Amino acid sequence: MILLQLSAGQGPVECCKAVSLALKTIEKQCREKGIKLDIVETMATKEQDCFKSVLLQFDSEQLDSKKADSEKESSAKEIAESWQGAMLWVCQSSFRPKHKRKNWFFSGQMYEINETQLDKGVTFQTCRASGAGGQHVNTTDSAVRATHTETGISVRVESERSQHANKRLARALLFQKLEATKLEKMTQQEKNRWQQHWDVERGNPVKTFKGERFAAV
Repeated sequence: MILLQLSAGQGPVECCKAVSLALKTIEKQCREKGIKLDIVETMATKEQDCFKSVLLQFDSEQLDSKKADSEKESSAKEIAESWQGAMLWVCQSSFRPKHKRKNWFFSGQMYEINETQLDKGVTFQTCRASGAGGQHVNTTDSAVRATHTETGISVRVESERSQHANKRLARALLFQKLEATKLEKMTQQEKNRWQQHWDVERGNPVKTFKGERFAAV
C-alpha cells in the first residue's frame, strides 16, 4: 500500500489552497496512468476547496496482465515519491489581494506499507453501515473497524459499499493515526529538530508552481 499525505502545516489559508490544487494535479496524473486514487481523509477549512491536510492511497487497477499491473504499481510509487518534501506555490493571494507575500509552502510525505506486517498488530471487526446509501448499505455488514491492539487506537470506515474496500481504507487511516501519535509523543528537543529540518526544507522546495493555474516550473 502506498500512502501520500499532503499538509499545509501551520500555514495560512493560501497554503491550504495549494494543497487542494496539488490534489487536483495528482488526480489528473493518476487518471492519465490508470491508477486508482482514494481520498482516505481530509481536513478542510471554512474556505471552499481548501485543505489543511489530505491523506491519499494509491492503488493500481486490477488488470489481466500481471506485468502491466506491476508497471502501474511502479508508476503509483513514482507519482507519490515525486510529491514528497517541501513544495512552493508562487501566486498572489486571492483571499488577501493586497497582501505582499506570494510564496506559499506545503509538504508531502509518502508511506509505503506492508499490509501483511501491519495486520499482525491490528484486529478488524465488521459491522453494519449507517447513514445514507439506500437499502444495500443499511442491511449489509460492510463497515469495518480497525483497532491497533498495542495502543488501542481505533478507526471506523464505511464510505465504500465493499467490505474489502473499507478494510483497505481502514488500514490506511489507522496507519496515519499511528504516525500522528508518534509525532505527538516526541520530546520538545525532537520537535525542535523536526521544526528546524522543516525550516531548512522550505528553502529548498522539491517542486515549485506558479499562478492560479498551478503551473509547474
